[in-house]
Amino acid sequence: MFTGIVRELGRVVSFDGARLLVEAPQTSAELGDSVAIDGVCLTVVAHDGGQLAFDVVAETLGRTTLGTLAPGDCVNVEPALRAGEPLGGHMVQGHVDGVGRVRSVSEPVWIDAPQDVLRYCVEKGSIAVDGVSLTIAALDDAGFAVALVPHTLAATTLGAAKPGLAVNLEVDVLAKYVERLTMGR
Repeated sequence: MFTGIVRELGRVVSFDGARLLVEAPQTSAELGDSVAIDGVCLTVVAHDGGQLAFDVVAETLGRTTLGTLAPGDCVNVEPALRAGEPLGGHMVQGHVDGVGRVRSVSEPVWIDAPQDVLRYCVEKGSIAVDGVSLTIAALDDAGFAVALVPHTLAATTLGAAKPGLAVNLEVDVLAKYVERLTMGR
């Protein structure tokens, strides 16, 4: 589990479509640990000298933006929450629900999202955008707005976002459970 509080901006060293190598010297992780990269939960398969390696499978490539990563790209890095650490954001699983696109970067930032993501969005509710825990400020038929404070702009990849940028979206898991329970299945 994650909280959507990005701990480090990492840099892609290499990605061959299957093995992703990320430079993240501030992130302490061991073999088998879960680390969210741009909001996608991945398993550490190797680590050395501040670099973390992950295997990325076809399912992940088909549901996220990870397939577009290239050497030099910045990524949001968050190690899994450990017992006793504060829950600063919201419960984030690292299981991307869909890919959205930045519509505008003026304040507030608008992100267009698929309808199967929007149905779980509510004003003042939580959403993870590229792994960043954010509060939904407004909704329209095509997407949602979020307000980004200066710290978030400086500490995450969202500070460099431009219109058209594809982003990973994860809705609040509680909304999905409520829907499932109310459907009676």
